[in-house]
Amino acid sequence: MKTQFLLGAAAFAITACSGGSDAPETSLEAEAPPVVEVVEAGPLTLAEAVAGDWRSDDEKARDGWRNPAETLEFFEVEPGETVIEIWPGGGWYTNVLAPYLASGDGQLIAAVWDVNVFEGDRLARIEQRIADYKAVYEADADLFGTLAYSAFSAESGPLAEAGTVDTVLTFRNVHNWMGGDYTAKFFTDAYDALKPGGVLGVVEHRLPSSAEQNPRAASGYVHEDFVKALAAAAGLEFVAASEINANPADTADHPFGVWTLPPVSRTTDREGNAPEGFDPAIYAAIGESDRMTLMFKKPEAETLEAVE
Repeated sequence: MKTQFLLGAAAFAITACSGGSDAPETSLEAEAPPVVEVVEAGPLTLAEAVAGDWRSDDEKARDGWRNPAETLEFFEVEPGETVIEIWPGGGWYTNVLAPYLASGDGQLIAAVWDVNVFEGDRLARIEQRIADYKAVYEADADLFGTLAYSAFSAESGPLAEAGTVDTVLTFRNVHNWMGGDYTAKFFTDAYDALKPGGVLGVVEHRLPSSAEQNPRAASGYVHEDFVKALAAAAGLEFVAASEINANPADTADHPFGVWTLPPVSRTTDREGNAPEGFDPAIYAAIGESDRMTLMFKKPEAETLEAVE
């Protein structure tokens, strides 16, 4: 406004000096600056999170077996949600989940191994693995957001504050908990952490229904009905199953259980013995295991009827 006033005054002075009204009027208006449109980037899509250059080539090589975008879409995971990933290991799924959630101001809670149940050399290894995991994500908070942490074990406390979590995810872990006989605790802990209507997503190596279930899941394979029964006992409702991670070539009958298949590709037992005629190429050709992909939900809060 001040600039326009001074320019107008100068124009008036020029007109007065030239003899008055016969001089043409001169309009000196400053040109408006061009409008710059600011486009804010929205949340990442799952496809963008999976394709991100922060994921290594080795990680991406497994996408054909693990189908991360399709799996997370099936579990209805959205940016902006609070999601718990149980036992994230080296971060294969974290490298998809963390940027995806952070891009929508969501929160990833990594429920790592519970250091309180280990001791000696094993404790040292577990502590180092957790430290290595945290270091990766703390080094780039702009990309991964700020992760929160809890723990899960037979003796652990709550996964999160009760009723605050949108989704709990577990990938190929149920057989481990069967080995320690605390599988039921997981489903109860997940139920407690979830909001009403929240989702529990389970991916696990699938044992054919015709095969006998080892109570400790020594082969690494688990009956689908067993998982459904434990979820129901905890109060969760079964919603849907998907064949996204199915592999019809996997019979679940291998010399060293699921670990005979890639990516472990075990060729001997713990004593170094291999069955006569064992051919690793046969199991490499099968690929990774046949997996169930199951979605459960915590029921919505019931509306209490008014008491007359």
